[in-house]
Amino acid sequence: MDQDRNMDIEKEPTTTLNYSKRAQWLRAAVLGANDGLVSTASLMMGVGAVKHDVKAMILSGFAGMVAGACSMAIGEFVSVYSQYDIEVAQMERESGEVEKEKLPSPLQAAAASALAFSAGAIVPLLAAAFVKEYRVRIIAVVAAVTVALVAFGWLGAALGKAPAVRSSARVLFGGWLAMAVTFGLTKLIGLHGL
Repeated sequence: MDQDRNMDIEKEPTTTLNYSKRAQWLRAAVLGANDGLVSTASLMMGVGAVKHDVKAMILSGFAGMVAGACSMAIGEFVSVYSQYDIEVAQMERESGEVEKEKLPSPLQAAAASALAFSAGAIVPLLAAAFVKEYRVRIIAVVAAVTVALVAFGWLGAALGKAPAVRSSARVLFGGWLAMAVTFGLTKLIGLHGL
């Protein structure tokens, strides 16, 4: 009898999670948060390269967060709505019926993208908000962004079952490069008065 039960257990289908199905939402969430983090931090670093005032850095970061979140939301809305239109047309050709529950939601995608961008963008803003001294503020932004970059790289790898160290390193070095290039070029332009 135990042998029969073991045979039945072996015959039961095992459900394995298909990580490639997570790819679309995972990509959008990680990309949005990482983009918010890197673009806002880079913008703040660029402004900080020529203007040591905390207010200028915070205002530029806030404007970057709002503009970036709106841009990401609109881009995601247009992209997903295009996908929606294609899927509706395909359903009409195949069966003549549109199955609404199988269609993507452009509004939901837009909101998620804006929220993810804002979640990333808030990190450098909070890091700089309470630090008056210029050098300490720059260090605080770089430190907070470094921790967030490693966390986003690790999270993306963990959710996608990919190598965490490689993913975190790629995200970290990309973020550092963006901040360094923005700081350096803005400092150069600021010094030479273009």
